[in-house]
Amino acid sequence: MSKIPFTKMHGCGNDYIYVNAIQHTIPDAAEAAVRWSDRHQGIGSDGLVLIDHSPVPEADFSMRIFNADGSEAMMCGNASRCIGKYLYERGLTDKEEIRLLTPSSIKTLQLHISEGIVESVTVDMLEPVFINKSQFLGNQDLIKGMFVSMGNPHYVIFTDDVDQVGETGRRLEHHPAFPQRCNIEFARMEDDHTIRTRVWERGSGITQACGTGACATAVAAALTGRSGRQAQIIMDGGTLHIEWRQSDNHVYMTGPAEFVFDGEIQL
Repeated sequence: MSKIPFTKMHGCGNDYIYVNAIQHTIPDAAEAAVRWSDRHQGIGSDGLVLIDHSPVPEADFSMRIFNADGSEAMMCGNASRCIGKYLYERGLTDKEEIRLLTPSSIKTLQLHISEGIVESVTVDMLEPVFINKSQFLGNQDLIKGMFVSMGNPHYVIFTDDVDQVGETGRRLEHHPAFPQRCNIEFARMEDDHTIRTRVWERGSGITQACGTGACATAVAAALTGRSGRQAQIIMDGGTLHIEWRQSDNHVYMTGPAEFVFDGEIQL
């Protein structure tokens, strides 16, 4: 049985297993994600990320991401920052601006480098997309919130009780209002530019952080007049800076990315 080299990385505690798919093929990535993500009998992670060449000239590299339950995600902000650090520090590129093809769109990564080390990454998450709230009317058991898509779906609930993330998040992920399931954010305003947020991530459960969730939370806070267009999103694993620029309507996410360890695992 062949062994596959991997790298464990995290962005604000949101941890994934990264495989260089340019060199190594994973025949069944969904099955591998489930098996390898197990925190008792596997490596332990929120999912599996495959880094590959881009099949289109508009992007430099591509990513595919599989959640811990084997479902494929459209986008992950924390993973995209980690990919930027991986590509640069492992010598796969010398570019400080990388165009990354994701299943949702091409994202631009701006690397912030000091003495050859990527200290943080800013990701252009493009424009937020909203769904008409009237679609949710009639769902009397759906807690009031705001739906924001950042390449994947998020439902942001402002509440003083962010610790309901486990019980309520599990229920709302599978709510009939979200036929494709949904990521659920529980957000509490600390001041007009700081938001404490906990996340129930679709397909993974409670995670230490969620980059797209942080973006969705900041956008929802700005739209409802709770904050301005810049906010610090404090998550369980760390803090992300989010800016929703008026000039281009794009959301920019800045935060760290870290290596944890390298290893090999049986395919």
